[in-house]
Amino acid sequence: MSPLCLFFLPLRFEFCEPAFVVGNCLEIASDSHQYDRIYCGAGVQKDHENYMKILLKVGGILVMPIEDQLTQILRTGQNTWESKNILAVSFAPLVQPNRNDNGKHDTVGLPPCAVRNLQDLARIYIRRTLRNFINEEMKAKGIAQKAPPKRKRRRCRRRRINTYVFVGNQLIPQPLDSEEDERMEDDNKEEEDKDHSEALKPEEPPPRNLLREKIMSLPLPESLKAYLTYYREK
Repeated sequence: MSPLCLFFLPLRFEFCEPAFVVGNCLEIASDSHQYDRIYCGAGVQKDHENYMKILLKVGGILVMPIEDQLTQILRTGQNTWESKNILAVSFAPLVQPNRNDNGKHDTVGLPPCAVRNLQDLARIYIRRTLRNFINEEMKAKGIAQKAPPKRKRRRCRRRRINTYVFVGNQLIPQPLDSEEDERMEDDNKEEEDKDHSEALKPEEPPPRNLLREKIMSLPLPESLKAYLTYYREK
């Protein structure tokens, strides 16, 4: 199975339900639709570069490793693309297509591109309007929007290594103090003090979902409120 991510871009700030297909990305049916964003997580051979580029819509972006370079390709027209190298990488190559008993490739069918109905579009527009209203209201009050808290990564404590010396047939432990060991002890002590001080701090209240609060305060039926708060397709 070749790892490949294909995306249709929905309206801003809203996300469509992902659809997963198992198969070889080099065996996608020729009548498949084109995509706004494509990411390939395996090395692409030069022979398959054009095949991958054809899957893009005009204005779409393809990111894939090719010839040990992570490359970004922008489709600027029906027959024109712009490429730039991002950084040097090393990826396992794409799995090559297999032929069946008839000597033909097994084509991979992708899910159809379904156009959103008017009800979904209305929900997206209402949510976007309410979100913009909340942002303007907070800006007028001088309240800065807080970014979501980042997950803290704990550093692994390095253990001190004891040195042993062979004297004849005996193994004698030999303590060896160095600047590196002292630095390790200081770092561990600082981490312990930091963890202790953070444990004494009062817990911050969970972040408020202002959009949900605004929707629930509207004079609407409960069923419509539930529909507006849940933005994904059921």
